Parts: sequence; C-alpha cells; structure tokens
Amino acid sequence: MGITADKIRDLKAREQKVLQMGGKKAVEKQREKGKLTARDRLDLLFDPGTFRETDLFVSHRCVNFGMDKIDIPSDGVITGYGRVDGRPVFAFSQDFTSRAGSLGEMHARKICKVMDMALKAGAPFVGINDSGGARIQEGIDSLAGFGEIFYRNSNCSGVIPQISAIMGPTAGGAVYSPAMTDWIFMVKNSSYMFITGPEVIKSVTGEDINFEDLGGAMAHNEKSGVAHFACESDEDAIGRIKKLLSYLPSNNMEDPPIVDMGDDPGRIDPGLNAIIPDNPASSYDMKEIIRSIVDKGDFFEPHEFFAPNIIICFARFNGRSVGIIASQPAVLAGCLDINASDKATRFIRFCDSFNIPILTIADVPGYLPGSGQEWAGIIRHGAKLLWCYSEATVPKMLLITRKDYGGAYIAMSSKHLGADLAFAWPSAQIAVMGAEGAANIIHRKAIKAADDPVEKRKEKIREYEELFSNPYCAASRGYIDALIMPRW
Repeated sequence: MGITADKIRDLKAREQKVLQMGGKKAVEKQREKGKLTARDRLDLLFDPGTFRETDLFVSHRCVNFGMDKIDIPSDGVITGYGRVDGRPVFAFSQDFTSRAGSLGEMHARKICKVMDMALKAGAPFVGINDSGGARIQEGIDSLAGFGEIFYRNSNCSGVIPQISAIMGPTAGGAVYSPAMTDWIFMVKNSSYMFITGPEVIKSVTGEDINFEDLGGAMAHNEKSGVAHFACESDEDAIGRIKKLLSYLPSNNMEDPPIVDMGDDPGRIDPGLNAIIPDNPASSYDMKEIIRSIVDKGDFFEPHEFFAPNIIICFARFNGRSVGIIASQPAVLAGCLDINASDKATRFIRFCDSFNIPILTIADVPGYLPGSGQEWAGIIRHGAKLLWCYSEATVPKMLLITRKDYGGAYIAMSSKHLGADLAFAWPSAQIAVMGAEGAANIIHRKAIKAADDPVEKRKEKIREYEELFSNPYCAASRGYIDALIMPRW
C-alpha cells in the first residue's frame, strides 16, 4: 500500500514548522543585529547540499513553570554533519531565535550525540555558540547537560580537532565547553564570554563595566587569551574556520591534507640576507621572514593580539602543513614571558597531537625580567616549554636568526630538547647571555682596576663577542647542524 499522501503531507508540515525556528519576528530580530541564524551559519559552513540534520524533531520534556505549554523548535539547537571542502565535519549550531538557544536536557543530549558521532567517525567537530545559557526551568537537568558535554570535550581532546565559534552571548557554565576545545573564534561587537555578567559584577563588587569590555571579542583576544581569533562578522568567522580546517587532519591518526600552492620549494630570496639589522639592539618584523619562507607567503595566525612577543601560525612548505613558533623582536625584543610561554606550549601540544611538524624560529634575548613576572609564576609557566618541546614526537626544526641566549636558548626547541635539525644564520648569537652583561660579570675586577675602565670594558665586550656572540662555538659542539645563508 505504501506511505499515504496524508502522512507525507503531515511530515512536510511538521518539518516546515521546525525549520521556521523561533518564527518570522524572532528571525528578523536576529538579522537586525547583524547576526546570521543558526541554519544560515551551517549553510555557510558546509559544502552546498551536503549537510544532513540529526534529531530535527527532538523536543524538551520539562513541565515546570508552564514549560509544558511552550514549544521550542529542535529544542533550540541544530545538529548534524556534512562536508567542508569535501571532508566530513560534524557540528551543532545554537538557535537564539528559539527560547534564546537556552540549554536544557534534550538540547544537551543532541549535542552529545553528534559529538559521539564525530569521535566515532574520526572527523572534526565545530560548535557554534549563541545561547542565553542554562534553561533554568529545567534545574539540575540543564547542569547535567553541561557536564555531559564537558566530558565529551575531554574525550575528544587530542583525538579530533574541536573548534568553537562564539556568535552571540555565552555565559556562566556555557563558557567552559568552548574553553576545553582547541580553537575559539569570536565576532566583534556581537559575541561575549564571561562567567558572571556586568549586572552581577556591579551588584557584588561595585565595578561598572559593559559587555564588550568585560567579555567581548577583543577583550578575550588581547587580554585574557581565551579566544584565538577576532572576526569582523559571522561570515568572516565561518570563512576562517574553513581555512583553519584546511591545515588540519581529520583526526590524530591521519596526516594533514597536502595542498599544492604552486610555489617552488627550491626558490631563494636574496632579500633575507639584509633583513637582520647591523645594530643588535634594533628590531625587525619576524613576519617578514615567515612570509618569505612559506608557500606563497601565506600563513594563518591564531592569537594575533595576545602575547605578540611570540608568533604562532600555520603555514605550508611544499604543500604540507607546518606549525611555526617564532620570536617577535618587534615586541618586547622577543623576550619570553608568562603569556608567550602559555601561548607557545598550547600550540606545541596541538601540533604534536595532530601530526603537524613544528618549525621554531628563534631570536630571543631571554625571559622577561621583573618581580611581576616572577610572582606570577614565570618559572612554572616557562618550564612548560621545556616539557612540551621535549615530549613532542612530530618532526621539530629550529632556525636561529639572531640572539638565542640563556635558558630561552634551551627552551626554544634546542637540540638538547630533541630538535631533529637545528640551523643558524651567520648573524646568530648563541650564548649564556649578551656580551655586555657577560663582560661586566666576568671581568668586573679587571674593569674596575683599569686606568680607563670604559675602554677596558669595551675591550672585554669585544673579546666575549668574538668568542661566543656567534654561531660557531655551538656549531663546533654539534649543537647546530648547519650554518646557512638566509636567502636559501
């Protein structure tokens, strides 16, 4: 007999009702704010025609506070899977037009199901967050839902890439799932993350602060380091997510995809020979070096605004993905500090988890001095670099362009921490410390007793420079595998 026309019409009608999300007025209000709807976002993320939705008809079962009379389409979240640039990806997208995308029992269960599917399939997982937080009418069930999601974030960590897009408010317990994922994208002027909102803060502490300053995109990209990307719009964020995915493998058992950029791996750049200033106290922009050596000068930089004294980025060499960690002499002379250490170590662990080789480019005079750094724990934060470089099993290469002093020399992927190959330019200075400081310590008495202390001091500085402020001593010990001309 087959399926009757009435049943088919009933299915289509039910589908259409759910697909309208929170209704025409709610959708218009969302768009008036410059935000895309939950379904718009998924349509942009996935290759056309590939998205398959799961749990379309799931609904809440709360009866408290009149909730038994309230219908929430798809329980406020769209889940499913599809293809991004031809590769499988799983995702959820919270629907703010449906009861503010609040998270309840079934909402969380939908997210957990699609996360389990992603883990079993060995495919990346993208979460698009736009929610008013826990659905308080459901009480402890909403809290249990958060916990179940956190548990899966932990299980997926280091196994499949996890990406969070903050495209609206994300507050209270809702912030912890994004914080447990690998990468967080935020949208300027429309996305917020905070544990407690401005009103609660004012009532408890008296501090008067607005949403943007407390937990906006730039606050978390520049100050806290919680977020990795500050995007101009929802469309910009989704475009960047797709670019990030292009550098990553689907899971920790695969290699990243090879993308032919049409760049000759044997090309040379004579301009690199002149990039290091004659004056060792002068700065230069390390990004110029990165642009010159990677395929087509193209690299993708997380944490652009946080701890800018060190650079982390994805790029390609001969079409293959690589993670680059580089000192930035143009900021704090490239010194390592607490934030730079945390930024670099998290990146090392990610690259190591997902089979992405690491290139470290060092021009570092040392760790940033000062009581503030010491009291905030520069020792334990700086030690993370030692742990992470030592533990990483992916190919590790080091290039020293100029200064590489003291403990920072060891910490920045030295041979002693397992670097597979270490190269240096002729401009490299590998030593315990700078010549001026070393001469003052070693020859303190001789300088003090000299007829002309100033001239004596200059003499001893030159002497130390000839001995150690170069790459040849390290090369003679085998700590540097090859001295190379920059243009190569």
